[in-house]
Amino acid sequence: MADVHPGGTGDSGTGAPRAGRNLLTDNPALYEARFPDPDRLAGRWAEDCLRRHGAGPRVLDMGCGTGRDAAHLHSVGRAVTGADLSEAMLAHARAHHPGPAYVRADLHGFALRDLGRDDAFDAVVCLDSSLLYCHTNDQLDGFLASCRRALAPGGLLVAEMRNGAYFLGRTDLLDAPSVNAFTWQGTAYRSTTTLTVDRTAQLLRRTRVWTADDGTPPVEQRSAWRLLFPHELRHFLAAHGFEVLELHDGPGPRTEPPWAAGELPGTATDQDRLHVVARRTH
Repeated sequence: MADVHPGGTGDSGTGAPRAGRNLLTDNPALYEARFPDPDRLAGRWAEDCLRRHGAGPRVLDMGCGTGRDAAHLHSVGRAVTGADLSEAMLAHARAHHPGPAYVRADLHGFALRDLGRDDAFDAVVCLDSSLLYCHTNDQLDGFLASCRRALAPGGLLVAEMRNGAYFLGRTDLLDAPSVNAFTWQGTAYRSTTTLTVDRTAQLLRRTRVWTADDGTPPVEQRSAWRLLFPHELRHFLAAHGFEVLELHDGPGPRTEPPWAAGELPGTATDQDRLHVVARRTH
């Protein structure tokens, strides 16, 4: 669910982007145009983690977004449930990436009954910094406690996110706005994104301004990620009954260069992405 704030305001019903809490969440097809993943790199990376650690077939993709990763995991034989807060994303997933069961759920706290199940999962997958929408310790505790309850003993949590440690002494992502432009359905879109560090709240705050050449007014959107540090993440996981099997900065689906099939995880935790595989121990 890269770059998306959970809990969008819904689809406009017209197929045309509109102002909302998150332009991309509200318009999943536009999201997929902005963040194409034709090779299903994130899904293949997640499957590689699950396979290497012997995970069973029942998988929860928490923060599934448009359903691309969930559908890939389904295509390789796993029984997948995709969960998200955005009704627009879920509707898009059901229509365009069928196979998994798609349900609405809040990553800050969920139960098996919320997911339409009475049996536990063998793995929870949480990609593209979705975990970092847990801004407070209570929200992070709620997510990890929910994962533990949803997992069978020995089940895996696989997550991929920004790395808070990268911002210790580095400002390259903060020094100037980043600009992206692309064309979708004949309309040229341009986004200008500014990142700032809120040290008090331990958040990476993002302000993004969208413009389009179709005459619509600019749209400004604000969101934030929790800046989690590797040792801090280990502490939270241990407190909730998880053993960390892998914790590293790459290779992964959003690293440069990106992960390729057959590559094994590294051991450093210095770069701007963090990848974790943890096992429920009891």
